[in-house]
Amino acid sequence: MLYNLLYPLKTYFPPLNVLRYITFRSICAIITAFLICIIIGPKIIKWLEKNQVKQIIREDGPETHFKKKGTPTMGGILILISLSISTILWSDMTNKYVYITLFSTLSLGLLGFIDDYTKVKDRSSKGISGKTKILVQIFVGFIVGYLMYLDPNFKTGFAVPFFKFVEKYWSLGFMIIPFVILVIMASSNAVNLTDGLDGLAIGPVMTTSSVYIIFAYAAGNVKIANYLQIPYVPGVGELAVFCSAILGASLGFLWFNAYPALVFMGDTGSLALGGAIATVALLSKHPFLLILAGGVFVAEALSVIIQVISFKITGKRVFRMAPMHHHFEKKGEFETRIVIRFWIISVILALLTIATLKLR
Repeated sequence: MLYNLLYPLKTYFPPLNVLRYITFRSICAIITAFLICIIIGPKIIKWLEKNQVKQIIREDGPETHFKKKGTPTMGGILILISLSISTILWSDMTNKYVYITLFSTLSLGLLGFIDDYTKVKDRSSKGISGKTKILVQIFVGFIVGYLMYLDPNFKTGFAVPFFKFVEKYWSLGFMIIPFVILVIMASSNAVNLTDGLDGLAIGPVMTTSSVYIIFAYAAGNVKIANYLQIPYVPGVGELAVFCSAILGASLGFLWFNAYPALVFMGDTGSLALGGAIATVALLSKHPFLLILAGGVFVAEALSVIIQVISFKITGKRVFRMAPMHHHFEKKGEFETRIVIRFWIISVILALLTIATLKLR
C-alpha cells in the first residue's frame, strides 16, 4: 500500500524511489511484522488469558506436557495480524499473487480459529471433525488451483529440482487443480502436526519462508530466472515481501513462544502458515523443493502415517508416540534439546534447498 501511495511521488521526493526495490520492502516487512507482533503480543496474550482461551492437553501425551495446562492458545491470531498488516503496508497491492496468498493464509487461519475455539468451548482436544477440515482445505486449494489454471504463466507446469527448466517442458493442464489441493493440504496438516513443543514449529517456518524469499524473488526477476534457468513468473517477486512478513511475524511470535511458552499458536497459526508456505511454493513454481526445505514437517507427518499404518497392519507401533517429537520425549530427551536440534536440521535443509539453484 505504501508502495502504491508513495512511489508515484518519487518525482517530487526522489528518496521515495527506494520503494521500487523488492529487497528494501522485504526488509521493511520483516521489521514491521516483528515490531507489530512485539507490541500487540502482550495485549493479545492477556486477552486470551482473560477469556480462558487455554490449551487443552492430550491425556495420552507425555507427562511433561501437563504442566503446560492453562497456557493460552490461538496465538496464531498474533501471527496473522502481524503478517497481514506488514504485507498490506509493503506489498504492491495491485499484484494478484499477493491476494491469492492472503486468501489462502487467512482462510486456513479461520479454519484453525474455529477448530481452536471448538476445543476451548468443549474442553476437548478433538476440535472440529477431520472431515470438515479436509473439505475446507479442498475448497481453499480448489480456489487457488483454479486461479492458477486461469493464469497463462502456469501453462508450462512447475520446475523440477536438479533439471534445467525448458519452456513447455511439461504441463499439468486442468490437473494443476488437484495437485494444488494436495500440496496445500499436505503442507498445512504437516505444520499442524509439528506444532507440539514450545517453539518447535515456528523455527522451521522461519527457515522455510526464508528459502522462499529467495525463490520468489528469483522467479520474479527475468534476468536472474534466465541465468539460473528456472521458470520466470512476472509479478511473483512480490511474494518475497509476503514471505518476509511471515519471517518477521514468526520472529515476533517466537519472542513469546520460546520455552517455556507464554502462548501457543494453535491450529489458527499452524494451518495458516502451512497453507501460506505451500501457496508461495506453488506460485513461484517450486513446490517439489518444499519437501526438502520443509523436511522437518515432512518427517513429522510421515511419522504419523507410518505409525498408523504399522499399528493397523501389525498391531505394533514403530514410534513410542507420534508425531516424531513425542517419540524423543518418551525416550527422555529434554524438550529444548529436541526443539533446537530440529531447528538445526531445518537450517541445514534450507541451505541444501538454496544450493539446488546451481545444481542442475
